[in-house]
Amino acid sequence: MTVVSRPLYRALLVAGLVATVFTAGCKKKPVPANPPHEAAPAPAPAQPTVTLSADPTSISKGDSSTLSWTSTNATQLTIAPEVGTVTAEGTTKVTPSDSTTYTITASGPGGSANATTRVTVSAPTPPVEPAPSADVDSLFTKEVQDAYFDFNKADIRPDARAALAKTADFLRNYPQIRVTIEGHCDERGSTEYNLALGDRRAGAVKQYLVSLGLSADRISTVSFGKEKPFCTQSNEACWQQNRRGHFVRAQ
Repeated sequence: MTVVSRPLYRALLVAGLVATVFTAGCKKKPVPANPPHEAAPAPAPAQPTVTLSADPTSISKGDSSTLSWTSTNATQLTIAPEVGTVTAEGTTKVTPSDSTTYTITASGPGGSANATTRVTVSAPTPPVEPAPSADVDSLFTKEVQDAYFDFNKADIRPDARAALAKTADFLRNYPQIRVTIEGHCDERGSTEYNLALGDRRAGAVKQYLVSLGLSADRISTVSFGKEKPFCTQSNEACWQQNRRGHFVRAQ
């Protein structure tokens, strides 16, 4: 049996310990695992938008208005009152019986939005009740004014234009009334000449009323020349009264 000397034994023991430490130090350290990747959060749904308008915004009772609308980011749209569900963009006609505010509601994943428009309905103008015959006759005498002429003329003077404008207003308000325009002259000149002059004067008055918008078939004319004077004195003041287009209510 070989006996190892104490110094040699110690040397071998140290060498073994060193080798063990070296071997342990050469082992690879474990690599830590990567943490799991977190996904980015999804963006929030967009908020819906919506517009609503009416054309026209003011109507008479019985007429229609057109509603128009547009929207974004909406999956459902409704218009109240009466219209109901609609598409994302469009138009529709409405005929409200009274003034109405229309509201459109747009809904989607991002929420909801509203828009409004108002259609104003005006009541029709009530028809004018015809006045009793006696009242119409009184108004006719008061409101209908004759047209006066210069000597030997059939031109409508400025004062005659003002008088005929008032007469036309009255006749427009009473469309059931028909009139006859009498052409009159003063006493000077022959009967035949004055009949022709009276005819021109009556015709000029009728044409002026027609130019103001009255229907020609409501107006007839006749000439009396100098045969039916309003004044019988032989002076200019009297003659001026006789040179006229005179209105008579036709039956």
